[in-house]
Amino acid sequence: MKIITKQTYKVFWQHAVRYRLLFWIIVLAIALAAIMPIIVPFYYKKFIDVVVAGSSVNNIVEQLRNIIWFILLLNGIEWLLYRVASYANNYFQPKVISDLYNTSFDYLHHHSFGFFINRFVGALVRKVGRFVRGFEDISDSLYWNLLPTAVRVLSVLIVMFWLYPLLGFILLGWTILYLTINYILTLRKLKLDEAAAAMDSRVTGYLADTITNNANVKVFVGLEHERAGFGGLTQEQFLLTKKSWNFDSNIESVQGAFMVILEFAVFYAAISLWQKGLLTVGGFVLIQSYIIQVFMRLWDFGRVIRRIYRNLADAEEMVEILYTPHQVKDAPGAEKLIVTKGDVEFKNVCFNYSQELDVINDFNLQVTRGEKVGLVGPSGAGKSTLVSLIFRFFDVTSGGIFIDGQNISQVTQESLRNQVSLVPQDPVLFHRTLLENIRYGRRDASDEEVVVAAKLAHCDEFINRLPQSYQTFVGERGIKLSGGERQRVAIARAILKNAPILVLDEATSSLDSHAESIIQDALTNLMKGRTTIVIAHRLSTIMKMNRIIVLCQGKIQEVGSHQELLKKSGGLYQSLWRLQAGGFIT
Repeated sequence: MKIITKQTYKVFWQHAVRYRLLFWIIVLAIALAAIMPIIVPFYYKKFIDVVVAGSSVNNIVEQLRNIIWFILLLNGIEWLLYRVASYANNYFQPKVISDLYNTSFDYLHHHSFGFFINRFVGALVRKVGRFVRGFEDISDSLYWNLLPTAVRVLSVLIVMFWLYPLLGFILLGWTILYLTINYILTLRKLKLDEAAAAMDSRVTGYLADTITNNANVKVFVGLEHERAGFGGLTQEQFLLTKKSWNFDSNIESVQGAFMVILEFAVFYAAISLWQKGLLTVGGFVLIQSYIIQVFMRLWDFGRVIRRIYRNLADAEEMVEILYTPHQVKDAPGAEKLIVTKGDVEFKNVCFNYSQELDVINDFNLQVTRGEKVGLVGPSGAGKSTLVSLIFRFFDVTSGGIFIDGQNISQVTQESLRNQVSLVPQDPVLFHRTLLENIRYGRRDASDEEVVVAAKLAHCDEFINRLPQSYQTFVGERGIKLSGGERQRVAIARAILKNAPILVLDEATSSLDSHAESIIQDALTNLMKGRTTIVIAHRLSTIMKMNRIIVLCQGKIQEVGSHQELLKKSGGLYQSLWRLQAGGFIT
């Protein structure tokens, strides 16, 4: 068994064992219920033997009635046991499914920012769904199919050896051969199922990517190109599915041939036993009943095993993620960050996404309480990376970042992010109401506090024009709003959060000049009394900063106020300013 398969069973069992009493009730009830159909044929045998015995009708009627009463009792017990198992399962399985969803949710969201950069959202959601459905299908297969199959086949073998040893040996040999061949074929089929599952993920990921980039597909007239790419994947999926289903048909053909052979062999031998007086007419009924049961249970065996392996292949994709260590974790014994002043210090910070390329190299910077510092530089200089490091979306390669003397790698991530507000360059909103999106900055805020923050960010100007005002749903990722409107919502959210440290990452990049001038007042109020780090390409937005840090290739190249940097002949800031002032960059 593969390690990942063992891990999958382990994850499922760890969640199921939380409700072990219900689990064992289900198993015991199903096992006992599966024995009833083995006992019932004894009474049918007796029923036939009584009839064939040839006694007078009056003498045997009472015996026959007693027999069918016993049959009714046994069938009633079987019905009752299955009802117990069913109602217990109605709580057990949905509860475990709920726990699996919660585990997946928590573990995914604790993965680092970099984890999600390299993966499709649609594919991740699909993997979670397959993982949960995998438990449902596998558990159904184990205790609704395999457990009754094992109980019934074993019971039939015991009865056959007890009554008719010759038939028992025939059935035992046939069962071993049948299961062995089925298992070998199932292992071969597993490779096809794994390939089909991987291809399904590729198809889903491609579809999700094109839907997310629907605007680009339209703008660049890429529908035919994307259709061809998607069609190529679905054609590969078709060929894999066809090959897999043909294999299933071949397996069923082999199974059918085995069934025919078993019935012939058993009845051929049974005739000899009857000839010798070792088998009654009722015995033939008993044997036929058992053969039908074996056929029904073992015919499904191969299909059930293949379904289990197929679900394992689906579930294992998510289990691999659950066993992927989190890149950014709280240190053992990490304490909450306590901010009394709001000083931020970068000490010899180095960071790289790969060993070949340094993004930040020996970066040192002190930002004191209430100071406003601007970070500028050409694209790729490392400005946004510094923001990611402040929030511990990534951990520094070496050095450290300190807030009020506390190394942020030694405090809890939650307490760190509670003390820092962010207005990002491209705010992403939940598909929820505007009220909920703004309140996300402080989820215990009242409606009145949300409205005050919205007014300070000049959100109310466009919100009040909407038919449903603050109850308007903004669409997936906030697509119903313009870029400037989304940024104003993000600013309102930061105002409401009221954290002592503020990071503005191109916070006005999506605003026109009129909107920017309006929001500058709100940002000025927001920055009062807060340690503020502002990243901007528009140099006009950082002219009033206490200090401006000019970055180039992950290093500090220049430091000074706006006026000081403009006077520096041949400086990078001066050249950037001239380009923007000249109208090449706005």
